[in-house]
Amino acid sequence: MAEKRVSTPRPTDAELAILRVLWQRGPSTVRDVHQVLSRSHGSGYTTVLKTLQIMTEKRLVVRDEAQRAHIYAARESERRTQRQLLGDLVDRAFGGSSAKLVLHALSERPASEEELRGIRALLDQLEKGEAP
Repeated sequence: MAEKRVSTPRPTDAELAILRVLWQRGPSTVRDVHQVLSRSHGSGYTTVLKTLQIMTEKRLVVRDEAQRAHIYAARESERRTQRQLLGDLVDRAFGGSSAKLVLHALSERPASEEELRGIRALLDQLEKGEAP
């Protein structure tokens, strides 16, 4: 019998902010994450701690308890999380249409010349049947 993969819960905005820190810095203590977030979000230490505890329960992060200061790391890569969130958005908001998502995104926030070159290169790859 095939094993069913349990999908990772969708992170909240606050959880995504913490995940961004962990993806950028790598495994970190609560204090490390708090120092980064307090610069831009004004998050309190206990709020970061509680959020990381919840994220551990939700299996968004893993916690290494080997040292006095616990070390937290993102369970999934940034790319995998982005793909999951994007797939969910395409399904829920755009009826499964990637084209609608792209057209809406580009009309809402125009891309730079560099971004447009990257989009053209990706489209060329896809037309040739190459994996991105």
